[in-house]
Amino acid sequence: MKKIYSKQDPEKLLHIICKKEELGLSEKTEWGRVDIAPEDQFLQAAAIQMNKGKTFKPHRHIWKDGEKSVIAQESWVVIAGAVKATLYDLDNTIIAEEQLKAGDLSMTFQGGHNYLATQPNTFVYEFKTGPYKGIENDKTFIE
Repeated sequence: MKKIYSKQDPEKLLHIICKKEELGLSEKTEWGRVDIAPEDQFLQAAAIQMNKGKTFKPHRHIWKDGEKSVIAQESWVVIAGAVKATLYDLDNTIIAEEQLKAGDLSMTFQGGHNYLATQPNTFVYEFKTGPYKGIENDKTFIE
């Protein structure tokens, strides 16, 4: 797992790149979990390996008071194909570029990002925090 911190503010975690093969989970793992995002981030992710017959206790999540100042945080999970992730620092300069293939994940907590499909029929799932209140309240573009 690669944690990418701002060069402008070295205490700020901007992005995480998680490659499936680096997690230490395999088909031989009966049940395993690797937490990916730090607990203080709004966007959370974990990698879970479960073999047939494994489960966890049924549950539901409780409502809690939100924060007053929030940012949309976003994650991409590559299901098929591959993408090139370009990740930006707080001042909009490129801080990292990573190739992601099926099973890999990127998480953006702050800073900008862009993805370029590098294989045909690339398929990803995107997750981000909400609620969505329109593009004008969601993002600014990097030139």
